[in-house]
Amino acid sequence: MKVTQVAICPSETSMKAGRPALTPELLAASGARYSRNNEGLEAILSKIDPNNLEKSVDSIFRMVDYGHQSIADMVPVAMFIDGISIWLAYHVWSLCPTAGGQESSTRYLKLSLDGLIAPEKLGIPAEEAGAWGKLMQEAFAAYQSALHVWEDVGNLNPALLGIPQSLLSDSSDSAQRKVQRMKRNYAFDRARYFMPVGAATNIMLVMSARAWVQLCQHLLAHPLPEPRSLGEAIRAELAISAPRMLRHAKCLETTKRAIESEFQKVVHMAANGGPVNGAGSAAPYLEVSLPAGTTGDQLVADLAQHENRYAPIGSNLQRTSVRFGWSGIGFAEIRDLNRHRTGSKYCPLVPRGFYAALDQLAPGADPRGDKQTALTALTKIGQITIAESLLRLRMASPSYMYWTLLGTEYPFEHLTTADKFIYEAELRTGVGAHFRYAKHLRDVLALWYEKFPATKRLILEGDAEPE
Repeated sequence: MKVTQVAICPSETSMKAGRPALTPELLAASGARYSRNNEGLEAILSKIDPNNLEKSVDSIFRMVDYGHQSIADMVPVAMFIDGISIWLAYHVWSLCPTAGGQESSTRYLKLSLDGLIAPEKLGIPAEEAGAWGKLMQEAFAAYQSALHVWEDVGNLNPALLGIPQSLLSDSSDSAQRKVQRMKRNYAFDRARYFMPVGAATNIMLVMSARAWVQLCQHLLAHPLPEPRSLGEAIRAELAISAPRMLRHAKCLETTKRAIESEFQKVVHMAANGGPVNGAGSAAPYLEVSLPAGTTGDQLVADLAQHENRYAPIGSNLQRTSVRFGWSGIGFAEIRDLNRHRTGSKYCPLVPRGFYAALDQLAPGADPRGDKQTALTALTKIGQITIAESLLRLRMASPSYMYWTLLGTEYPFEHLTTADKFIYEAELRTGVGAHFRYAKHLRDVLALWYEKFPATKRLILEGDAEPE
């Protein structure tokens, strides 16, 4: 695991234009001073000693206690985080939904057993490390086997890949590279469900120092060693760009108790069959609460100017609350759906099943049935990992989730407003969207159309390019 704070330097154009360049805390101090007088930026900058930038922070605005936390929101910090588990990357995003950033994608990268994080770093008890390691080896072997299956399917049935005929018939090197990349992506998309969540990934985040402090407080209070190690590493890097925030970046007993309380809820769910919202795996549900007096015709009118997913949506839909989700969907998709910025997400990590993309074998794609047989046999590893995970969850072992795979299904719920729900549905059903979360959003959209059929022609389902 490695965390690196990356500073932002002024562009050449900015320097040529003579624009000021400030450290993150100087930027916050300058902005904060606006709340105390109206002297203007030039007067504020005149107080900066170019030979002692750190001292200048307090001469502009004393931020020892930061007063309102909003001041810390003006301290921008970017960090690159290498070598954390797929699960921890998900967990960080769940705590920082409004952060800007990226993560290494299992849709485009082939991972190997070499990338599995050591059990002691994940908090796997020493007496279980051997069994866990053996099971993870079997999971990676299943992942490799599934890759071969889907590569064969794509080679035998190129029409399934959705590759334009113009590319297939183009013999140029650039066109053939695109074809090979699309074939790889097709296989990666369908084989990734066998990948362990203990495999290493990388993420980068850009957010305020306040958000980094809140993340540290949670990570340092976590019962598992991997989050705590990440919290310490982030704290060390935060000292470079926002040293005045360090006194707040610490383990808090209230946070520790809150984490334990939420974990006990999950343990209770596992002991009692888990949460239920709908019947069966991936069953969608949708609850809508309209503002008083709002009619279906008004919702239609709110979409009159909605010509693309960024276009305006009227105030009635902005004021309509929407709670939607599924009884159980794959962790691979949850990682993507979890990163939508708006509202609140709820995902109690109680395994409900295992998805292995068996439904993706289209009629005629597997005439002898050997691919179906091979994939069905591989799903055994998914069922074993779920059984092992649930066993440890019911014993209240917090490292239980490291026994699972990307195909492990959990309940997932998102509470937001209707305009944001429509944006998400349009984005996730767009051209190039992953086949599985596109299906999940279409299933929920179908429930929306049952309630408000006149909006169907105005919601741009399937038309948007994915971000």
